[in-house]
Amino acid sequence: MVKHRSQRWNRNEATAGQPVRLHSVPRTRTGRGLRHGVSLLPSLFTIANLFCGWACVVHAMRGEFIVAAPFIGVAIVLDMLDGRIARMTGTTSDFGVQLDSLADLISFGMAPAILAFQWGLVPLRRMGWAVGFVFLTAAALRLARFNIQTVSDKRYFVGLPSPAAAAIPAATIFYYPQGLHTPQQAFLAMAMMVVPALLMVSTIRFRSFKTIDMRQRRGYQVLIGVAGFLALVVTYPHEVLILMAYAYLLSGFIGLARSRLRPVEAVDTRVSDAHPAAAAPHERS
Repeated sequence: MVKHRSQRWNRNEATAGQPVRLHSVPRTRTGRGLRHGVSLLPSLFTIANLFCGWACVVHAMRGEFIVAAPFIGVAIVLDMLDGRIARMTGTTSDFGVQLDSLADLISFGMAPAILAFQWGLVPLRRMGWAVGFVFLTAAALRLARFNIQTVSDKRYFVGLPSPAAAAIPAATIFYYPQGLHTPQQAFLAMAMMVVPALLMVSTIRFRSFKTIDMRQRRGYQVLIGVAGFLALVVTYPHEVLILMAYAYLLSGFIGLARSRLRPVEAVDTRVSDAHPAAAAPHERS
């Protein structure tokens, strides 16, 4: 111990009288580092989206389907707003993307699965559990694929978006909140969940509305149309919402049929018969 203290004293004497320089250590940003602070405004919309999913689960477990189903509709609106606000304010970030995906998995995967199970899948017992889990898994796969895929045409989604898939059971249950109580009726609930689940992991293209420029000047007729649409939603909410949900689902099949039935452009046959070799590369292209 005495020797250790003497060595420490000698080091202190060696540095005595010399100016001590303090060097600032730069904070390196590695892959594991976290950026302090988040963009508050879009994150608030994402958290509200997550809360709507949680509220839907709570009311569905209580059997309050008429209250639980609209929360998914509110979550869809919030999900549309948080991304658009982040792009408009220039506050997009990787953290926001991941938080949005996790919130979507709860609001558009877990919440509609539990809502549909409590509403009409209980008579199927274990098969009802399986159907709800298939929908949840399809939503997780859809969100994971959306995060890693390279979008070539921003006008379309590849596969049914998870909010649109969640809108099918939400609008149906909001239209008929009485529930299904027999195994025969429960098969209708199974179809209501399996079809959107398969479409989420399919390659069918669905129209995207993210390319609409909200800052572009438009005529007053557009405002009149929006006002008329809001009046219809307020007057006939059950009919309008279920019509919108199933119309968007059918739009993918309509677009697929149009692309399949579209006539292939005729090959240009104006190549001279005197030069048959010139037609070969054109036919292979």
